[in-house]
Amino acid sequence: MKIGMIGLGKMGGNMVLRLTRGGIKVTGYDRSEESVAHIEAQGARGARSMDDLIASLGESGQRAVWLMVPAGKITQQVIDDLAGRLAPGDIIIDGGNSNYKDSVQRAEALAERGLHFVDVGTSGGVWGLKEGYALMIGGDEQAVERLRPVFEALAPAPDRGWGRMGPAGSGHYVKMVHNGIEYGMMQAYAEGFELMRAKTDFNLDMAQIAELWRHGSVVRSWLLDLTAEALQNKAEFEALSDYVADSGEGRWTIIDSVELGVPTPVITLATQMRFRSQQEVSYAGQMLSAMRRAFGGHAVKTIETPRQEGLVPEVQAGQDPSAAAPANIGQGGGGTGSSAEQLGETGQQRVKGDE
Repeated sequence: MKIGMIGLGKMGGNMVLRLTRGGIKVTGYDRSEESVAHIEAQGARGARSMDDLIASLGESGQRAVWLMVPAGKITQQVIDDLAGRLAPGDIIIDGGNSNYKDSVQRAEALAERGLHFVDVGTSGGVWGLKEGYALMIGGDEQAVERLRPVFEALAPAPDRGWGRMGPAGSGHYVKMVHNGIEYGMMQAYAEGFELMRAKTDFNLDMAQIAELWRHGSVVRSWLLDLTAEALQNKAEFEALSDYVADSGEGRWTIIDSVELGVPTPVITLATQMRFRSQQEVSYAGQMLSAMRRAFGGHAVKTIETPRQEGLVPEVQAGQDPSAAAPANIGQGGGGTGSSAEQLGETGQQRVKGDE
């Protein structure tokens, strides 16, 4: 089985390595020469152009190209480019965090050219190389079946962790809801630990509590495992900004819940908290402060120093996942994309109705 991979960042690059170790012949392409050289050193084939990539994939009509590029305009540009180079029967796979409505439209447009489109919601982060990826797949059954060896190699095991959700768009839809749930879980953990930390009367040990909850508790999870490890390693968060990026899925989940009339208050509030974290100053908060002074004559605080933040680059493909742990927060990988790309914010454009 041969496959091409476009985008060799922390996700795409690690996926190439896992596929190669699983016996899949992979050709990778990226605008970064360093990223291409890295996968070549690990046994994969590197391409220096789109033509070179496609030429390496074998017979026309049987080729498959997987995209792991930032969601939004960049994904569309790459798909448009590929559509002009590939032939009927070939498959384009989008494994990024695209909006499911875009995926439905892309599948329809590519079908008119005789091309298959498969959307794969991919979860696993920097641990995917070691642990495998959860793959939520949408697309034509025949095309998905052709890609079975690829999915079996990427998943935690050939018989689990991957599956076809339904027609095109369904894979990204399920991943969208998955990420909305993730927002809620992360927010709940963060609020709970902040509350306990504030209860200074008891001098609670956050590391002890996190480790205890990992065993037998109904709130145990992989997110808690990572939190417990960070606290055991005496991770301090004082140097971190409280800015929390959102890649779009939380927003889209809320929009869909409104359209379907299904209440999602926890996901909605968790996403709203991310919005608040992204504000340098809250205009609403400033207005509240002004109103309180106006009616009550209370003292108010003014801004003396504007918030200034730096950027720790994203972890790179092949780098040990421990580099992403809070205790090692300074160990960035020298990311090559823009800050928006590295933060995962390129897919957050709003989508309304059928637009």
